[in-house]
Amino acid sequence: MGLAKEGQVKPWVAWADVLTALRLPLAVAFPVLGDPLARSGIVALAAASDVCDGMLARRYGGSRLGAVLDPVADKTFMAAAFVTVWRSGALDGLEIVGVLLRDILAVVGFVGSAVMHRSLALPARAGGKAVTVGQMLTLIAAVAGSPLARSLAWATAAVGLYAIWDYGRAARRLARP
Repeated sequence: MGLAKEGQVKPWVAWADVLTALRLPLAVAFPVLGDPLARSGIVALAAASDVCDGMLARRYGGSRLGAVLDPVADKTFMAAAFVTVWRSGALDGLEIVGVLLRDILAVVGFVGSAVMHRSLALPARAGGKAVTVGQMLTLIAAVAGSPLARSLAWATAAVGLYAIWDYGRAARRLARP
């Protein structure tokens, strides 16, 4: 699990994967724990694991498991948390779809590329990172019952539209022969 040299095959598992995997039980705990303080703590832990696993992967090298596990853990956590927020009535369905639109399209794109046997790995981009920050802030605001939750949801949706456009542009560039 040490540093991977350029040209070497990535290991199956790396230390960053342990932090990434933490988001899966957090996704289960979020809807189960109804206390706003506990849910806020879960969001903070999920955000911290996302930041730290990325730092570890950059510092010590990523893994083949991490390349799949990270987006799965991210989307699983966000889906569980935002479905819970929607069921609580803090945000309506259209707001939830807006906040998660980038993730929804990423899953559709992944499935489509897998079906067509045309895998395309895009590195994280600034727009995608901004969407993740917006999602976390929206979650905290919704859990806290803040009147800012709806405004944050729409702002996150707007940044998500930009991120979708930006990723699409990057994918077209990479797909050119």
